[in-house]
Amino acid sequence: MNPRARISSAGFLRICGIFAILVALAGCESESIAKRDLPLLRLGSVLGETSEPFSRAEKIREFHFPADHGSHDSFRSEWWYLTVMLDDETGSEFGVQFTVFRQALKAQEVSSNPWQSVQVFLGHLALTDVDSGSHREFQRVARGHPELAGVSTRPFAVWLDGWRLHTMNESFTWLELDARTDEFRVRLDLRPVKPVVLQGDRGLSHKGPDQASYYYSMPRFTASGELWIDGRLHTVTGSAWFDHEWSTSVLGPELAGWDWFALHFDDGSDVMVFRLRHKDGQRDPNDQGVRVAADGTSRLLSAEDYQLTPLTFWRDSHGVEWPIRWHLELDDERLTIQAALEDQRMDTALVYWEGLVHVHDDAGTQVGRGYMELTGYR
Repeated sequence: MNPRARISSAGFLRICGIFAILVALAGCESESIAKRDLPLLRLGSVLGETSEPFSRAEKIREFHFPADHGSHDSFRSEWWYLTVMLDDETGSEFGVQFTVFRQALKAQEVSSNPWQSVQVFLGHLALTDVDSGSHREFQRVARGHPELAGVSTRPFAVWLDGWRLHTMNESFTWLELDARTDEFRVRLDLRPVKPVVLQGDRGLSHKGPDQASYYYSMPRFTASGELWIDGRLHTVTGSAWFDHEWSTSVLGPELAGWDWFALHFDDGSDVMVFRLRHKDGQRDPNDQGVRVAADGTSRLLSAEDYQLTPLTFWRDSHGVEWPIRWHLELDDERLTIQAALEDQRMDTALVYWEGLVHVHDDAGTQVGRGYMELTGYR
């Protein structure tokens, strides 16, 4: 991570370990905090059960849009997650990740003072530049406050210290991402081309006997806009995947982490699959996914419908091995998923691997691309 990356003032499946960071920084309102001052955290080591009376994802509910694009403050954790696969006018390839996590410190607000909000937000922004072989990641943390970080519903917006994902109309049919750092800026127009997909059992996504979240995806957007990288403008087009999830549950102690994939294929279809990785190596019965046809019709996938097998590992500077090449067996297809760059490690306070991948068929032809997330490796 570049030393100029900063954390400003002050998910269930995505980054559970953010809780310790947010608690530690909850009192920070305006000072700048260097990355070296943050603890290095490992997934699942810091988020425990709570006695606070948060809502829990325990039964099937009816989803209402656009309201459910907004925040669900009665739940402990929530995240909004966007990954974008892009090419510029010369054919250079880029990937962008933008994620905002919300963590509630208490089940209810205890003060009307906005500087004492119980909501704390953490954001991650990353850029993969394939031609230059670089991956840059940045993070910001802020207590919920209209001037710093928050979520609105009508119109939808999620923002964190100048980073902003928001709708340009009331119907969620035109979004804009606008975020910048000292090294790059991204501004993208995003238009959904497929309907919302409810993950799991009608939006109730089980992760264990007593663990579940509410989870939906918008599997494909068209994307167009600009990237400014080290002062150079790139006009880009591509596609994007959007996820939104909220919960109060924690991962079970038998789990080490997860491996998650969201893939866009050249024929217009999409696939999301994940595996919950057991410490003893066993397959988890709650592994799940979805396959979305080009026309937007979808089919949910259970653990029996696919198999993920790691093939090649990359060792980072700390000696941790990350699986960066995978074999995916799905229906009658045998696919290979390969990291566009080996080192797309998120060198943030919570370390994980998140980055752009290419998908090849059995003959070695590239047939798609997407994003991969790996957590809990040590």
